Amino acid sequence: MTAYPAAGPVTLATNLADYPVTRALKSGAVKSGLVSFDFCGPKIANQGFKPMVREGKFDAGELAIVTFLQAKVYGKPLTLLPAVVMARGQHHTINYNVARGPLAPKDIEGKRFGTRSYSVTTGVWVRGILKDEYGVDSSKVTWCTVNDGHLAEYQDPANVERLPAGSDIEKMLVEGDLDGAILGGDLPNEPRVAHLIPEPQKAAEAWSKKHGMVPINHLFVVRTDLARQRPDVVREIFRVLKESKAQGVPQDSMKGGIDPVPFGVENNRKALETVIRYSYEQKIIPRLFTVDELFDDVTRDLV
Repeated sequence: MTAYPAAGPVTLATNLADYPVTRALKSGAVKSGLVSFDFCGPKIANQGFKPMVREGKFDAGELAIVTFLQAKVYGKPLTLLPAVVMARGQHHTINYNVARGPLAPKDIEGKRFGTRSYSVTTGVWVRGILKDEYGVDSSKVTWCTVNDGHLAEYQDPANVERLPAGSDIEKMLVEGDLDGAILGGDLPNEPRVAHLIPEPQKAAEAWSKKHGMVPINHLFVVRTDLARQRPDVVREIFRVLKESKAQGVPQDSMKGGIDPVPFGVENNRKALETVIRYSYEQKIIPRLFTVDELFDDVTRDLV
């Protein structure tokens, strides 16, 4: 158990990247007399997720939502705040090798597709969208991975294949050793690779309009010891995040009235219900959670 001061200011070891939501907080434009953040995480924040869930390395910071769901399954002492720091359309992240022949989304059944890790949040969203919108049974795809999941206790399902150490998924995609791949970044500048979903930006915008949400990737979490000992600190963290968002996310970024980085349980309910269902259907978590049980008595009421 980590002991925090019973009252007064605290300094928190924090893993948090630079996003429009967090920029004012990280630059010092948004300040707090109660909470100081020691931004000591790695430059690429997702490299801190495994130490956070396996070692309890940070007091606070961002965490992928699917990683949090698995942490909840395995009893890791983390408490979720209803504060999204990163969300995006996901349609552009799945690509295929055109030299191996044309592919429509449904055609990927029976194929081999690479992904950094089977339980990575982007992959969960993409496979769920493929199922719901295109009728794809992702259990009929062989998902080829280079990394294990963030939770040591988790085991991938039978249709996941671990590639040899040192494998490069993007290179294997380009050279045709894989039929396709889910890549976190932009499409490689390579004529042999194309988006699996045509016009993915338009498709993602249409999906968001249809469902009234943007797929959420990362939310803010704190150690459960902190949440239990200092609920005042948790409320203050939420306040400064909200203030930072107000300074960094312009109102005109809300396309069709959809907040790209929603705060509050109700504003996140539909997206959370969806990613919980996707995670369960893909054998990443063993049971369905309700949205409300993801939060404690303090964080559930943050608005």
